[in-house]
Amino acid sequence: MKIMNKTELIDKIAEKAGLSKADSKKAFESTVAAIKEALAENDKVQLIGFGTFSVTSRPAREGINPSTKAKIQIPAKNVIKFKAGAELSDAVNK
Repeated sequence: MKIMNKTELIDKIAEKAGLSKADSKKAFESTVAAIKEALAENDKVQLIGFGTFSVTSRPAREGINPSTKAKIQIPAKNVIKFKAGAELSDAVNK
């Protein structure tokens, strides 16, 4: 299994879209920034065929410290969820 890093992804975008690497980097970073802003405002980002990014709340709960076995309180927080779209799922499950 190979892991694609940010630079490799930008290179792939440049190749597929016929853009320079500099333009591809700007497009990628702008896309990521737009998704971050939307999620920070608790909006949902739906990319048809790719998937949906959303924010959900995780309530506070009690946990156990694995080292000491002591009970601890885990605070509530927001978490980002991604649900893959049908086209993405189909591409992975060929």
